[in-house]
Amino acid sequence: MLVKDVMVNDVITVSPFATLRDALSLMKRHKLKSLVVEKTNDNDAYGLITYTNIVKTVVAESGDIDLINVYDVCAKPVISVGQSLSVKHAASLMITSRVKRILVLKDNEMVGLLCMNDIVQTLLNDLE
Repeated sequence: MLVKDVMVNDVITVSPFATLRDALSLMKRHKLKSLVVEKTNDNDAYGLITYTNIVKTVVAESGDIDLINVYDVCAKPVISVGQSLSVKHAASLMITSRVKRILVLKDNEMVGLLCMNDIVQTLLNDLE
């Protein structure tokens, strides 16, 4: 099975210049735990912002969700793979890198997002 068979194609993105409040609103509206942070130019890398990044900043460090921008707390660059990679290899990369989400790229453009939950769900569906 390949990454393109399991990945999420409809990825919600956020501007790196958006506030944390904007990012949280998008997450709430789409019932997501993470957002892909857009590139600022063709030579830039994608980023990823998660609830964990926001909680660390807002709660642990007493940050203000209206004054802090996404680029201040997102992970960038993020780990990415090609869509033709085996899911087995992608899962192995995720485990060794200790990440739950990786971007799927084609010609340096995002085509999807692969989450550990998607891999597990696919495995569970195959058991039925």
